[in-house]
Amino acid sequence: MKTEPPGPVRRVAALVVCLFVLVGCDPHMYDEVPAVRDAKRAEIVGTWRCLDGTEVALRADGTAGVRLLDGQEFDYDDRWRVSGTGAWELTDERAGWNDGRHVRLTLTSRTASATRAPGPGERPDPPDGHEPAPDTYTWTFELRRDDKKRLLLYFFFGDPDSRSAYVMERA
Repeated sequence: MKTEPPGPVRRVAALVVCLFVLVGCDPHMYDEVPAVRDAKRAEIVGTWRCLDGTEVALRADGTAGVRLLDGQEFDYDDRWRVSGTGAWELTDERAGWNDGRHVRLTLTSRTASATRAPGPGERPDPPDGHEPAPDTYTWTFELRRDDKKRLLLYFFFGDPDSRSAYVMERA
């Protein structure tokens, strides 16, 4: 029996499947993020840290101090880091990627800004530079618990579809 080479439709279909795999399409990209619904204000109050000197102090009276906090989602790509004061709230309002509780942090007064050096795989500054650090800004932190049930605050940075998380741990 003589076999025929695949027809053009089969070749195109095979090419599409290969491209789909090569571009890294993640079938779980849009899965829901686990929601924390039982977080209490007392668990949020305190100092939270991340890499490179980032520190966020969330006080019981709803005020906040921010030091070297990066922007979230696509704003992270501009590599600014801000310091200043503001306010925070624990909210059930749907925001971000899940319907659990969230921490909304608003910088109301920027006192300083810095620029983060390019990380591995990041391009150097373009000739026209990046957007400058904003004077005011609002982050929405998602909440999750680690394997020891400790609370973590995080937001996605870069392309939100990549699910790269900027995780803050209690100091």
